[in-house]
Amino acid sequence: MKNVLVVFNYNAGRKQAVLYKQKLHKFLLKRCNKFKFIIVDEFKTAEIDEYDTIFVVGGDGTVNIVAKVVAGTDKTLAIIPCGTANLLAAKLGMSVNLEKTFKIIDCNKTTKIDLLDINGNLCCLRLGLGYDSDIICKTPQSLKNKFGYFAYFIAGIIFALRLTSKKYEITYDGNKLITDATCVIIGNASNMFRNMVSVGEQSSLTDGFFEIFILKAKNPFSFFQEFLRILFGIKINNNYACYLKSKTLTIKNHWTACHVDGEKTKFKDDIKITVKPQVLKVFVL
Repeated sequence: MKNVLVVFNYNAGRKQAVLYKQKLHKFLLKRCNKFKFIIVDEFKTAEIDEYDTIFVVGGDGTVNIVAKVVAGTDKTLAIIPCGTANLLAAKLGMSVNLEKTFKIIDCNKTTKIDLLDINGNLCCLRLGLGYDSDIICKTPQSLKNKFGYFAYFIAGIIFALRLTSKKYEITYDGNKLITDATCVIIGNASNMFRNMVSVGEQSSLTDGFFEIFILKAKNPFSFFQEFLRILFGIKINNNYACYLKSKTLTIKNHWTACHVDGEKTKFKDDIKITVKPQVLKVFVL
């Protein structure tokens, strides 16, 4: 770690990222030949060739913006989690405690992780449709500002009381599935609520596969019954849920919106997803 570019989202974590700058400056001053701080909007046109390490300070949306550029290069991505969810950071073992994260980076342990290619665009975590999309896209910002990540939990309970199902046509690794579902999640990392639960059977960032989770529960009772199974790590195919793994997937587009790594997204064409194995080098616990 000689030359470091630090990409900040100063609005992340209820603007907690602003408080990190001085500590991060002190940390880098002792370890690097040179470093530079920029805001995330400047990163889109930034020249990164002269840097060997890219720090990103923000949440999953900010990480995704930076990761798509760093992927496929020999540069290392260091995540300083400071958002609402911080799911990728949690999966990698990076702590929301800044001092603990500094210690992890000092250990200099890295790995190369998979990313998803969704209609030609790279994605770190997951794509969600139905119930999952409603939680991410419809939770008010005011609620997130007040309660942080717990706001998603509150929204999850509310939306579970008014589940709606849709017909999905899914082709994965040559297999075809037509089903009514209230939620479909395609996860590179399937962890939720930090690392408390996962909707993937054996979720891994380095195995060359992605997880497919299909929720078929259509009322609050069956939903919470399946949620308890997930909470206790009981992931079996049944009348309420389906768990699959794949390297390729196509979903017929019969809806208007979904979310990709927490960002509301609309697709005009069918959704086509493939794995890009081990294309992003990251610091890890």
